[in-house]
Amino acid sequence: MTPNSILICGTGIVGLATTLAFSRQGFKPQLLGPRKTFHDTDSQQYYPRVYALSPASQQFLHELGIWGLLNHGRVTSVRAMDIYGDARGYVGLDAWQVAKTDLAWIIESSELERVLQQLVIAAGVTWHDDKFQSLSDGSVISEAGQRFTPKLLVGADGAQSPVRAAAAITTNRVPYGQSGVVTHLNAEHAHDNIARQWFSPQGIVALLPMPTTSDGPQVSLVWSMPTDKAKALLELADDSRNQRLQAELSDITGGSLGQLSVRSPVYSFPLTLQHSQMVAPGVALVGDAAHRIHPLAGQGLNLGLADAKTLAATVATRASRSHPGSIQTLRRYRRQRAEAIFLMGFACDSLYHLFAPQVAPAVALRNIGMNVVNRLPFVKRLLIEGAS
Repeated sequence: MTPNSILICGTGIVGLATTLAFSRQGFKPQLLGPRKTFHDTDSQQYYPRVYALSPASQQFLHELGIWGLLNHGRVTSVRAMDIYGDARGYVGLDAWQVAKTDLAWIIESSELERVLQQLVIAAGVTWHDDKFQSLSDGSVISEAGQRFTPKLLVGADGAQSPVRAAAAITTNRVPYGQSGVVTHLNAEHAHDNIARQWFSPQGIVALLPMPTTSDGPQVSLVWSMPTDKAKALLELADDSRNQRLQAELSDITGGSLGQLSVRSPVYSFPLTLQHSQMVAPGVALVGDAAHRIHPLAGQGLNLGLADAKTLAATVATRASRSHPGSIQTLRRYRRQRAEAIFLMGFACDSLYHLFAPQVAPAVALRNIGMNVVNRLPFVKRLLIEGAS
């Protein structure tokens, strides 16, 4: 490995995007991680994990050459968002309020990974189909025994990041005691490209617009619920679980999309608030390796893509190109990302805790607050622009 080279560990969306971002800046990064095989997609079946891409992320993907190569039959625009409190509180956000046509785009993780992987290969990136094992005196050792000596090691290897642990980067983790339950649903009524979210005593429920199938309108469910409830739900037989989900969702949503029926497997994942120092000499973290926030605003991937863009741009400055892993350069990257990461994490955590108490005064006040916000166009514009 050349002395000034950059090694990126992690081949998910953020790792691949980081690799492309460095390549577009004129570097020759190398990639360490498993290479996925993508099969022909059944047009009626959708991958369980979906993301809401912000306009800033869409622009970054466009700059990398990704956006135009996606199968846009599997991408759904979000033109508005309806947010419901637990006592008739309501906030409606619409793209027209900021003179735009879209607030976000819903896309499967598999579709993003498919195109990213194609472009990384087309860019001629050296890809080591192996896994990170350890870090010793600046050398990276893989599971297969390969040794690398990069000037900059980028950890894009997820929330449990082995790179972060090996580099002894300080991390704070606070479990929410909740799990996100995800699946796709058939809807009786059209979603009209509106994302809908309910803050309810049963948890936070989001229904995201998805492409229409032969069964009719489709939405993706993300339900943040207590972990013990999620565990009990997933232990049920499929028919019993689906019936319970459908009955509870009908009650929470008030039938706003008509009858909802489960159309795909149901999965769950733990929810945590996590943040790290992000850098160490010769090491930088991006994406979930660097931070995790509550998914209620759907901003986790957007933060990770912004990490990728900022890190590549920071290292590409004239003063940093020859020393990409210098701690001065990496601290500059951390400073540039600190405000956005803190504000988004703080906002999501505050909203979660705001709606957690079920005592009457708290319920009344927060729903009154929602209705006040809904009557203030300039506040709604700030909310939309902040999320964008």
